[in-house]
Amino acid sequence: MMELLVISCFIIGYLAIVFEHSININKTASALVTGIICWTIVALMGPAQHASFSEFQSQFSNLDLTEAYHHFISHSLGHHLNEIAQIIFFLFGAMTIVELVDVHGGFRVITDRITVQKAIQLLWLVGILAFVLSAILDNLTTTIVMVALLRKIISNSDQRKLFVGVVIIAANAGGAWSPIGDVTTTMLWIGGQISATGIMKSLIIPSLVCLVAPLLVLSYRFRTLKLELFQSSTQDDSDSSVSDRNIMFFSGILALVFVPVFKTVTHLPPMMGMMLSLGIVWIISEVVNSKKDEELRKPLSVAHALSKIDSSSILFFLGILLAISALQTIDVLASFSSWMNELVGNEDAIVFIIGLASSVIDNVPLVAASMGMYDLNIYPMDHKLWQFMAYCAGTGGSILIIGSAAGVAAMGMEKIDFGWYLKKIGLLAFIGYIAGAATYLLLYSLI
Repeated sequence: MMELLVISCFIIGYLAIVFEHSININKTASALVTGIICWTIVALMGPAQHASFSEFQSQFSNLDLTEAYHHFISHSLGHHLNEIAQIIFFLFGAMTIVELVDVHGGFRVITDRITVQKAIQLLWLVGILAFVLSAILDNLTTTIVMVALLRKIISNSDQRKLFVGVVIIAANAGGAWSPIGDVTTTMLWIGGQISATGIMKSLIIPSLVCLVAPLLVLSYRFRTLKLELFQSSTQDDSDSSVSDRNIMFFSGILALVFVPVFKTVTHLPPMMGMMLSLGIVWIISEVVNSKKDEELRKPLSVAHALSKIDSSSILFFLGILLAISALQTIDVLASFSSWMNELVGNEDAIVFIIGLASSVIDNVPLVAASMGMYDLNIYPMDHKLWQFMAYCAGTGGSILIIGSAAGVAAMGMEKIDFGWYLKKIGLLAFIGYIAGAATYLLLYSLI
């Protein structure tokens, strides 16, 4: 009964997000209400006998059933809030760094050097740049940076949204073949399911195909498109000098690149590296602007950069992750994975469906559940199952805009409607997903 109520609440909330403009209710409000109500149902409808609670209860046999369940809810919520907070603070730090570079006009280092006027040329440039950056940084950070760049290049909002859709596809594809490019790939890497060299060699070509296929389709569509671009003189109104722009741009980019290095060396959460990077860039901005008077310093300050961050998108992310964590707590996602294993049987088909499901439900708990389903003794490191899962879970989220952290960030930054993305980008992402999956399976069969 409890599982049915939570699933129903999630579906209703999901539909409210999808039809945001039809019902005139902001998606962030729907996401927050959905997440909290899902957890409220879990708290009030218990105790419930499911695997996670039974395992927890066995450790506290001295407590009665109700008291043990309250401890279980508190423990589970605390665990998920810890993970959610890390993601949100990571997002918050990355967006602040990008905005700080932006208020100094730092992105002119790139935009002034982009001289392409044709839509097809810019399409491939943006796609390849996002693909490469995502493997070095991660898909979320790359999306934030690329959206900020596109805001300085394309003046037409509808045209810019199309390019942002390409960024989402490219960032997720680029993140899939790198051990630090996507959360799920990092999970599999840390868990011992894949090796860094193994995943890079096996997935770089399928991931590239996942990007190239939609780019080819869009190239045909864009053959007559005339871009509406900003003139270089109107790209920003920053009072920063050229040297200040360069300092802030390169310090910001190096700070973002430093995050995965920090994680690899210290094994601390990426959020810690992002907060350290934010602090360093903050100090650099203070030093750069130390000799300016107060009136000039104010629009270049961190306080001003913070005011430009879309907090609504961060709260939307919070609500979605809370709702999904409630499903995970009562083993709905694990049950779904097990059910798929029994119903379908074929491992490739199961992983392919998991990738499609990740466009609706966050890929992190889906992959976490799958990692628990398959034994490393039977499926050792770099087994076909794990590599294909890294690809599918990493790229399947591009099909719907709320299927990946990159999509959610872009949705908030560019105010992209769920239905618009589904109509304009969803099919392209699906084509790329299928093309990359087929490429991987073909290459594996030839080994």
